[in-house]
Amino acid sequence: MLVDLTLEVTPLLEKTARSNSTHASFGHLGTHFDVMDKTFPLEFTRRGGRVFDVRGVQGRDISAGDIDLSLVGQDMFVAFWTGHMEQKGYGTPGYFQKHPQLDPVLIDQLLLKGVSIIAIDAPGVRMGAEHTPMDRHCADRGAFIVENLANLCEVAGCDGLVIHTYPMRFTGLTGLPCRVVAELA
Repeated sequence: MLVDLTLEVTPLLEKTARSNSTHASFGHLGTHFDVMDKTFPLEFTRRGGRVFDVRGVQGRDISAGDIDLSLVGQDMFVAFWTGHMEQKGYGTPGYFQKHPQLDPVLIDQLLLKGVSIIAIDAPGVRMGAEHTPMDRHCADRGAFIVENLANLCEVAGCDGLVIHTYPMRFTGLTGLPCRVVAELA
Protein backbone atom coordinates (compact mmCIF):
# COMPACT_ATOMS: atom_id res chain seq x y z
CA MET A 1 0.00 0.00 0.00
CA LEU A 2 1.24 3.49 -0.85
CA VAL A 3 0.41 6.67 1.08
CA ASP A 4 1.23 10.10 -0.35
CA LEU A 5 2.76 12.27 2.38
CA THR A 6 3.10 15.26 0.06
CA LEU A 7 0.96 18.31 0.73
CA GLU A 8 -1.42 18.92 -2.16
CA VAL A 9 -0.86 22.51 -3.27
CA THR A 10 -3.77 24.25 -4.97
CA PRO A 11 -3.86 27.81 -6.36
CA LEU A 12 -5.88 28.91 -3.30
CA LEU A 13 -3.43 27.24 -0.91
CA GLU A 14 -0.52 28.92 -2.69
CA LYS A 15 -2.20 32.33 -2.47
CA THR A 16 -2.97 31.87 1.23
CA ALA A 17 0.56 30.73 2.04
CA ARG A 18 2.23 33.54 0.10
CA SER A 19 0.04 36.15 1.77
CA ASN A 20 1.02 34.90 5.24
CA SER A 21 4.73 34.14 4.83
CA THR A 22 7.54 35.57 2.76
CA HIS A 23 9.17 32.13 2.95
CA ALA A 24 6.36 30.40 0.99
CA SER A 25 8.06 31.14 -2.31
CA PHE A 26 9.05 29.03 -5.29
CA GLY A 27 11.05 26.10 -3.98
CA HIS A 28 9.75 26.56 -0.43
CA LEU A 29 6.05 26.07 -1.10
CA GLY A 30 4.39 22.92 0.21
CA THR A 31 6.43 19.79 0.94
CA HIS A 32 10.10 20.60 0.37
CA PHE A 33 13.55 20.65 1.89
CA ASP A 34 16.07 23.45 2.14
CA VAL A 35 19.08 22.64 -0.03
CA MET A 36 21.78 24.29 2.11
CA ASP A 37 24.27 24.16 -0.81
CA LYS A 38 24.19 20.36 -0.83
CA THR A 39 23.18 17.76 -3.40
CA PHE A 40 20.46 15.30 -2.47
CA PRO A 41 22.02 11.85 -2.97
CA LEU A 42 20.00 9.46 -5.12
CA GLU A 43 20.42 6.83 -2.39
CA PHE A 44 18.22 9.02 -0.16
CA THR A 45 15.23 8.54 -2.47
CA ARG A 46 14.47 5.19 -0.78
CA ARG A 47 14.89 4.88 2.97
CA GLY A 48 13.51 2.75 5.76
CA GLY A 49 11.20 4.96 7.75
CA ARG A 50 9.57 5.64 11.06
CA VAL A 51 6.81 8.16 11.82
CA PHE A 52 6.48 9.11 15.47
CA ASP A 53 3.16 10.36 16.86
CA VAL A 54 4.12 13.31 19.09
CA ARG A 55 0.75 15.10 19.07
CA GLY A 56 0.60 14.86 22.86
CA VAL A 57 3.63 17.13 23.30
CA GLN A 58 2.30 20.61 24.03
CA GLY A 59 3.90 23.81 25.32
CA ARG A 60 7.51 22.63 24.89
CA ASP A 61 9.97 21.27 22.36
CA ILE A 62 9.70 17.64 21.30
CA SER A 63 12.52 15.82 23.09
CA ALA A 64 14.28 12.47 22.92
CA GLY A 65 12.16 11.26 25.83
CA ASP A 66 9.05 11.63 23.68
CA ILE A 67 10.08 8.91 21.22
CA ASP A 68 11.67 5.48 21.29
CA LEU A 69 15.15 6.17 19.90
CA SER A 70 15.85 2.43 19.75
CA LEU A 71 13.55 2.35 16.70
CA VAL A 72 15.85 4.75 14.83
CA GLY A 73 18.76 3.48 12.79
CA GLN A 74 21.37 4.38 10.21
CA ASP A 75 20.14 5.88 6.90
CA MET A 76 16.51 6.21 8.03
CA PHE A 77 13.79 8.69 7.18
CA VAL A 78 12.42 9.81 10.57
CA ALA A 79 9.23 11.89 10.65
CA PHE A 80 7.28 13.60 13.42
CA TRP A 81 3.49 13.81 13.35
CA THR A 82 2.67 16.82 15.51
CA GLY A 83 -0.86 17.40 14.22
CA HIS A 84 0.09 21.01 13.46
CA MET A 85 -0.98 20.93 9.82
CA GLU A 86 -4.39 19.44 10.67
CA GLN A 87 -4.93 21.95 13.51
CA LYS A 88 -3.81 25.17 11.83
CA GLY A 89 -4.08 24.47 8.11
CA TYR A 90 -1.12 24.97 5.82
CA GLY A 91 -0.51 28.57 4.79
CA THR A 92 -2.56 30.27 7.50
CA PRO A 93 -0.98 32.87 9.82
CA GLY A 94 -1.22 30.41 12.72
CA TYR A 95 0.62 27.77 10.73
CA PHE A 96 3.71 29.90 10.20
CA GLN A 97 3.77 31.99 13.40
CA LYS A 98 4.18 29.35 16.10
CA HIS A 99 4.67 25.69 15.44
CA PRO A 100 6.01 22.59 17.21
CA GLN A 101 9.76 22.19 17.04
CA LEU A 102 12.33 19.53 17.84
CA ASP A 103 14.74 20.01 20.71
CA PRO A 104 18.29 20.52 19.37
CA VAL A 105 19.49 17.65 21.58
CA LEU A 106 16.98 15.31 19.92
CA ILE A 107 18.14 16.47 16.49
CA ASP A 108 21.77 15.78 17.42
CA GLN A 109 20.82 12.32 18.70
CA LEU A 110 19.15 11.57 15.37
CA LEU A 111 22.25 12.79 13.54
CA LEU A 112 24.48 10.60 15.71
CA LYS A 113 22.35 7.62 14.70
CA GLY A 114 23.07 8.50 11.06
CA VAL A 115 19.57 9.32 9.81
CA SER A 116 19.32 10.62 6.25
CA ILE A 117 16.13 12.63 6.55
CA ILE A 118 14.32 14.30 9.45
CA ALA A 119 10.77 15.34 8.54
CA ILE A 120 7.85 17.16 10.15
CA ASP A 121 4.29 18.30 9.43
CA ALA A 122 5.24 21.91 10.20
CA PRO A 123 7.28 24.73 8.57
CA GLY A 124 10.52 23.43 10.07
CA VAL A 125 12.18 21.64 12.96
CA ARG A 126 13.13 25.01 14.53
CA MET A 127 11.46 28.43 14.34
CA GLY A 128 12.59 31.90 13.36
CA ALA A 129 16.30 32.69 13.54
CA GLU A 130 17.08 29.05 14.47
CA HIS A 131 15.47 27.57 11.33
CA THR A 132 18.21 28.03 8.73
CA PRO A 133 21.19 27.36 11.06
CA MET A 134 19.61 24.05 12.14
CA ASP A 135 18.92 23.04 8.53
CA ARG A 136 22.57 23.82 7.74
CA HIS A 137 23.74 21.92 10.87
CA CYS A 138 21.87 18.84 9.65
CA ALA A 139 22.96 19.17 6.02
CA ASP A 140 26.60 19.51 7.07
CA ARG A 141 26.20 16.17 8.86
CA GLY A 142 24.61 14.41 5.90
CA ALA A 143 20.90 14.78 6.71
CA PHE A 144 18.14 16.83 5.10
CA ILE A 145 15.07 18.36 6.76
CA VAL A 146 11.78 17.78 4.91
CA GLU A 147 9.06 20.26 5.87
CA ASN A 148 5.27 20.39 5.53
CA LEU A 149 4.40 16.69 5.30
CA ALA A 150 0.76 15.63 5.14
CA ASN A 151 -1.22 12.46 5.92
CA LEU A 152 1.18 11.25 8.61
CA CYS A 153 -1.81 9.94 10.55
CA GLU A 154 -2.02 7.09 8.03
CA VAL A 155 1.47 5.74 8.74
CA ALA A 156 2.37 6.84 12.29
CA GLY A 157 3.69 3.93 14.31
CA CYS A 158 3.73 1.52 11.36
CA ASP A 159 6.57 -0.97 11.20
CA GLY A 160 8.37 -1.82 7.98
CA LEU A 161 7.86 1.52 6.25
CA VAL A 162 9.87 2.45 3.19
CA ILE A 163 9.78 6.16 2.41
CA HIS A 164 10.40 7.42 -1.11
CA THR A 165 11.50 11.06 -1.46
CA TYR A 166 11.86 12.58 -4.91
CA PRO A 167 12.98 16.22 -5.10
CA MET A 168 12.51 18.19 -8.28
CA ARG A 169 15.70 18.48 -10.32
CA PHE A 170 15.96 22.24 -10.02
CA THR A 171 19.29 24.01 -9.58
CA GLY A 172 20.19 27.35 -8.08
CA LEU A 173 17.31 27.33 -5.59
CA THR A 174 17.49 27.36 -1.81
CA GLY A 175 14.54 24.98 -1.48
CA LEU A 176 13.46 21.94 -3.49
CA PRO A 177 9.84 20.79 -3.68
CA CYS A 178 9.62 17.04 -3.32
CA ARG A 179 7.15 14.18 -3.52
CA VAL A 180 7.21 11.93 -0.47
CA VAL A 181 5.45 8.56 -0.54
CA ALA A 182 5.30 5.94 2.19
CA GLU A 183 5.22 2.29 1.23
CA LEU A 184 3.72 -0.07 3.79
CA ALA A 185 4.84 -3.70 3.83
